[in-house]
Amino acid sequence: MESVHRIQGRDLRESDIEAIRSLIAGNPVWHRTRLSLELTRAWNWRSASGRFQDMAARSLLLKLERRGAIALPSRRGAHHPRRASAPQAALPAAAPIAEPLAGLLPLRVGMAPPRHPDRQIFSDYLAQHHYLGYRGPVGESLAYLVRDCQGRDLGCVLFGAAAWKTKPRDAWIGWDDSTRARRLAFVANNHRFLILPWVRVPHLASHILGRLCRRLAEDWQTAYGHPVHLLETFVERGRFKGTCYRAANWTCVGQTQGRSRQDRVRELRVPVKDIYLYPLSSQCREQLCHVPTPRRA
Repeated sequence: MESVHRIQGRDLRESDIEAIRSLIAGNPVWHRTRLSLELTRAWNWRSASGRFQDMAARSLLLKLERRGAIALPSRRGAHHPRRASAPQAALPAAAPIAEPLAGLLPLRVGMAPPRHPDRQIFSDYLAQHHYLGYRGPVGESLAYLVRDCQGRDLGCVLFGAAAWKTKPRDAWIGWDDSTRARRLAFVANNHRFLILPWVRVPHLASHILGRLCRRLAEDWQTAYGHPVHLLETFVERGRFKGTCYRAANWTCVGQTQGRSRQDRVRELRVPVKDIYLYPLSSQCREQLCHVPTPRRA
């Protein structure tokens, strides 16, 4: 009987991994992007909106490579050079901002999509000032750069793919494994939230969260052709209290177990995190648990 590996939300058998090896070996001129796209086509791996999940496939291939199961072609840095960081002089001056929130309103909360000039500023801020760093998103994501009424940079917020499995969240929704697999794309995770270190404005963080919660569903629908019904985030308990999330009416539903998802022998301990949720509608649970009946041809 073939062993089964659970990776990126898919059950892979040894024959599936061998097929990936054959795809790589049979197409030596293909780069990683082409391999990801061809894999999604071969598996008909699509999002809820019908788009091919090539970024999810890329993540799966990278995980297989880290496990030693496959060998991917070298990165084509010569053809896809990494953009140099914007010169420090081009970034807004880091003058202290410490004044009442009312003096900064109305905030300018703008998206920073790939290849937009603000995206490099967004990436640099997270890489330099967020305690987790930043290497770029995987899969569907929305990046926001927050400025005050004078155009001064205040912070960065990133939403992306939800965690594959977390018991307190799944219990709150009422998910079983099968429904979660079908409906996970309708949950977004607040992966990064940064108030720049020179900004000291009471209530700013919760105000930003409130603004984003009111617009995120529409922004996601516009960007990806499907809605999100629930937001989640993970707050490291030893480092933060989650005050801004509570003030913005997010609900703590439990904690992580303090184990890495890469830890198969249950020995590697990682920081425990509080799990916060924010439903985007009063019918959130029903929307996440309802699986539409396929239309007949």
